[in-house]
Amino acid sequence: MDVKEQVREKYGQAALRVKSGGSSCCGSTRASIDHVDPITSKLYDACQTSVIPEEAVRASLGCGNPSALAQLKPGETVLDLGSGGGIDVLLSAKRVGPSGKAYGLDMTDEMLDLARENQRKAGVENVEFLKGEIENIPLPDNSVDVIISNCVINLSADKDRVLREAFRVLKPGGRVAVSDVVTRGQIPTDVRQNILLWVGCIAGALEEYEYAGKLAKAGFDAIDIEPTRVYNIEDARTFLTGQGVDVDAIAPQVEGKFMSAFIRAVKPGSKGCYGPDCCR
Repeated sequence: MDVKEQVREKYGQAALRVKSGGSSCCGSTRASIDHVDPITSKLYDACQTSVIPEEAVRASLGCGNPSALAQLKPGETVLDLGSGGGIDVLLSAKRVGPSGKAYGLDMTDEMLDLARENQRKAGVENVEFLKGEIENIPLPDNSVDVIISNCVINLSADKDRVLREAFRVLKPGGRVAVSDVVTRGQIPTDVRQNILLWVGCIAGALEEYEYAGKLAKAGFDAIDIEPTRVYNIEDARTFLTGQGVDVDAIAPQVEGKFMSAFIRAVKPGSKGCYGPDCCR
């Protein structure tokens, strides 16, 4: 089974767990039981979680809060790559208001079903969930103001294609504002090669300068990578436990080398023009 199918299967299972009253988790088995995953925990404040269904919160597999950090404006069109249970789509829809639109794109049927149910419960109308892959976005050129994503781009085996697609669908002057896991320095090969860690948001992560280079290659300007959470040795121990690896041997090697980051970039267009009526 390739990486894409591993991701599809694990995220589908996560959606089913949420529907049955459980929770999803980005990291290890232990974290999912204790609800203290070092990547996915404490990303949203009470003001945000109080206005969306509990299932959308429990289905979150992200590593940040892009809907808040993106500084969305009323009337903008937003696309969430790998939207999962819909938490960032629903929060974005509220930020852009009735005159705006929020799309969620996901390849997992179970997550799409959960997201649409969460949309119905939230009573949010300016939302549309699309089935598809982030390497082949089913939207026309120059149709989106802002692209967000929450710990999903790093799961793709073809990140260059994802970023080219993001560039294609953005309007001139449009922006990328994503949360993702990135790395600093060299990472042990056995961590990189473990498919469960890839699905768990770790092994597919790019080195921060490599990430910036891929954005530039795709055509983006104004690239910025801002660390939001750097993982320490105890965090590493938490997400490595239960992954079939020697925790005591690997955890010290990944100390401080994995971090969640907020990544910004702009598609060249009218300078300083980022609003919903820009460049039409």
